[in-house]
Parts: sequence; structure tokens; C-alpha cells
Amino acid sequence: MGLINRIIQSLEVTHEPSLTLTKQLITNDDLMPVEPEKRTWRGYNYVAFWMADMFNINMWMIVSSMIQLGMSWWQAWICVWLGYGIATPFLVLNARPGAIFHVTFPIVNRTSFGTFGSLWCVFNRVAMACIWYGVQASIGGSCVLVMLRAIWPSINDLPNSMSVSSGTNTRDFLCFFLFWLISLPVIWFPVHKVRHFFLAIPILMPITSIAFLIWCIVKAHGIGPIIHQSSTLHGSKLGWAMVVSSMSCIANKVTLVTNAPDFASRARTPSAALYPQLFALPLTASFVCLIGILVSSSSQAIYGTAIWSPIDLLGNFLNDNPSKATRFGVWFISGSFMIAQVTSLVFFDVCTNISANSVSAGCDLTALFPRFVNIRRGGYIAATVGFAMCPWNLLKNSNEFTSYLSAYSVFLSSIAGVMVTEYYIIRKGHYNVKDLYSSEKGSWYWYTYGINFRAYAAYIAGILINVVGFAGATGRTVPLAATRIYELSFFTGFGVSAFVYWVLNRVFPVVGTADTFEEIDVSGYECEAGGSRGIEEMNIDMRDVGSETGASEK
Repeated sequence: MGLINRIIQSLEVTHEPSLTLTKQLITNDDLMPVEPEKRTWRGYNYVAFWMADMFNINMWMIVSSMIQLGMSWWQAWICVWLGYGIATPFLVLNARPGAIFHVTFPIVNRTSFGTFGSLWCVFNRVAMACIWYGVQASIGGSCVLVMLRAIWPSINDLPNSMSVSSGTNTRDFLCFFLFWLISLPVIWFPVHKVRHFFLAIPILMPITSIAFLIWCIVKAHGIGPIIHQSSTLHGSKLGWAMVVSSMSCIANKVTLVTNAPDFASRARTPSAALYPQLFALPLTASFVCLIGILVSSSSQAIYGTAIWSPIDLLGNFLNDNPSKATRFGVWFISGSFMIAQVTSLVFFDVCTNISANSVSAGCDLTALFPRFVNIRRGGYIAATVGFAMCPWNLLKNSNEFTSYLSAYSVFLSSIAGVMVTEYYIIRKGHYNVKDLYSSEKGSWYWYTYGINFRAYAAYIAGILINVVGFAGATGRTVPLAATRIYELSFFTGFGVSAFVYWVLNRVFPVVGTADTFEEIDVSGYECEAGGSRGIEEMNIDMRDVGSETGASEK
């Protein structure tokens, strides 16, 4: 037993020796409010973050399905503006607690779902982050392949030694592994320093994209036929096609809407996480999609069919003995996409890996296993899971994968609905930071044995309203009304969960309900030693705190 205990202790993250086992289950240094010296993200860092998040292959191709539905290019572009323009306010709303109180998504989620009830929501986010890490790494591998082909054309003829059951071949697996390996060192750096990796993207990617567009227009002797293609949809069919397409854009960002506090917690000031994100997200999305439309239109003039993937198009440029200038151009552009893909791989969402998945998975895994996992370890666990899941198999059937993403967005939008209602309507900006790390009965977020059943009832209600429509999406015959509800799944999931949570809190009030909106920490944690005290000092008697606040306990 002594040997086993020593092994367990060697695996534990650094913590104060006086912590009880219960405390070790709910906190560690990476779960504490971000220290003032680590709040380094300014407004331009958030702009750079969103540019890194948006300049990736998925974003470039997102309008392809819209045009294939029968819409014209400008109708598809309007859907991009609508989708990302609508998603952005929800993201900013949910990011606010992180920017004000400097806590990450797992901790913000405790305020509504409870100290232990939040673990299911965190697990949902971890699962999505790990899946997307693998998928984005697989896509990044295609960038590496084109780069290698531009340098050594013979890589394309590499003999295959892998079985058919593996779902891939030696060449593609090698490129996937190289990309995965390149992304690993970036995970090592602390979150407050990773912002530097984004600063090159706002300079590199716009220049690269515009150069790529000019190259394609010159090669095609024009802008191509897609720009002149009219819509084949009219009336209600066109209307609902635009609704569905706009909702797909929202679903593309629902993971970031849910765990927006992760990055907002590093903001130097609350406004740094507000206005830059409010404008950078929809503007960058629309710019990237417009370039993607124009390049794909030119590709149709060159090859007779539209090629929506920029990497596939660059690969075509390497066919038929290209010149050295062409090979260099392909190498440079594909290398730029690879850098954007790596940058987006290590942090947090559907469109990026570092920016959208590694950091988010790290924060979430820290909350699930605080005794043994910190953000750095969590990032490497996500990378390992993303590798082991053989992500190239998920991409074989894009329709099934898209259906899965749409279904998963229902779970996340219901979580976001509860979180936003909790902050803005139930407790109206009042936080008790000390109780976020308390497992004592009577603390604000203990609810019933650490679980807020009001939140879970609202969460399930937001899912149930979309269940019938989801069955229709899998091929079953369902009423048209159910299909329409599911097509609006973000709003129906978010709205129903928010409404049910509000009603249940009116019927069964919680401790700390406020009458007026004021963003304050009633525990005074930030005021004591600049918020840099040890975890053990977080224990207080909340019966003394309640009488000192403007919050009315109902």
C-alpha cells in the first residue's frame, strides 16, 4: 500500500499539503480565479484570437453546402453574416462572468448546476473538444501532405503498408502524425502566454488569402461562374434553406458560446473581452467566407467543377509537372493554412484546435480530475485522445458527422441557456467566489448535495423539445413542426432551458437571489490580497457573509 500511495502522490498536481480529500476533488491552482499578473489579454489579443479561429479550412468551406442547396453566392454570404452575427451576442453574454470574476467555464458552470452537478456539463465539453482536436489534426495532416508534395513530389507515391481496416494509408497517416507532433509543443505554454501565437495570424492569413485569390483569378482569366449563378430556390424553400444555413453557422460556434469564460477569464479588463469579440467574430467570418467563395468560383473556371477545399485546390496545382514558382507558392500557402490550423488546434472549438480545443479540454479536464490534472496535462490528454480515436474515420461520411454536430449543439445550447439565465436574471451579477470552492452545506452553490436539480430539469427540457426533430434528421418520418423546431435547435434549446430554469427558481428560490443587477463578489475574495491567497484560506462561514451583501436571500 505504501508503494501505491507513493505512486498516487507522484501523479498528483502541486497543491497545498493541508488540503482535505474533498477539497482536492473540487479545486487546484488552475481552477482558482486567474491571478492579476496573468490577466494579460488585451482587446487586440481577442481580435487576433478570432482571426486565428476563423482562418481555417472548415470556415473556408462552410458556404459550399449552402450553394449546393441552390442558393446564390450572396444569399449564402448573408447566411454567414446572420449566423455569426446572431451567435456573437450569446458568446459575449456568457463570457461576461469570466471577464468580471476571472474564472473559467467549469467554475462558472458551478453557479448554475452546482459544485458536483457541473461535472456532467464539463464532461460534455471535454468530449466535444477531444473529438474536434482529432478531426482538426486530421485536416491539418492534409496541409502537411500538400507541403511535402511541393518539396518532394515523390511523397505522393509512398508505398502503403497499412491494412484497409485502418481507414487510412501510410502516406496520409504520416502527414497526420507530423501535424499532430508539431502541435504538441504549443500546449506546453501557459494560457496567458499562448496569446502570442495568435498575433502572427492577423498579418499572415489575410495576405496569404488575398494572394491565393489573385493567383486563382489570374489562372482562371476571371472570377468564375459561381458569382453569376442565380438561386434555384424561391419562396418558403429559400427562406427555410437560409434559416437552416444560418443555424449551421451558429452550431459551428455553440461550443465557444458555452465555454466562452475560459478565455474571457484572462482579460486585462472586462471591455477587452466585450467589444473586440462583438465585432471581430462576424467580420472575420464574412471575410474568410467571401474569399472562399471567390476562390472556389475561379476553380470552377479552371477545372470545370468547383473545388471548395483550398488544400484540394492547391493539390491540383501540383499536378502535371508544375514550375518551381508554382511549387513554392503552393508550399507557402499550404504552410500558412497549416500554421492557422495548428494555432486554432491548441485553444478551443469547432473551427480551431489549439485555440479551440486544447485549452478548453485542459480547463475542463482540470475540473473533472483536479487532483491529478492541470491545464497543461489536460491539453496533452486531449491530444492523445484525438490521436487514438482515428479521426479520419469520422470524416469519411460527412453527412453523419454533420448530423452528430447538430445533435450535440442541442446539449450545449441548453447548458448555455441555464448559465446565462443564472447570471443575468436569477442572481443578477452577484457572485460568491469563495463558495465556488466550498463543499459545505448552506453555501450558495451546494444546492442539494452539490447538484442543482432546477438546472438539470431545465437542461433536459431544452433537449426534449428537439428530440422528435432529431429523429426526423436521422431518417424517420416526423411532423413538419418537429422538423422546424429542430432546425431552430439553438434557439429552442437555449430558450426552453432558460425559461424553465427561471420558472423553477421563482417557485423554488435559491440562496443569493438578487433584486437589482450589480456585478459584485459578495465574499470579497478579490479584495483580499489581490485575489492571490491560498486555497485553504477560501473557507468561510456564509451566514456571516449574507448579511453584508446587497443580495436578498429568498
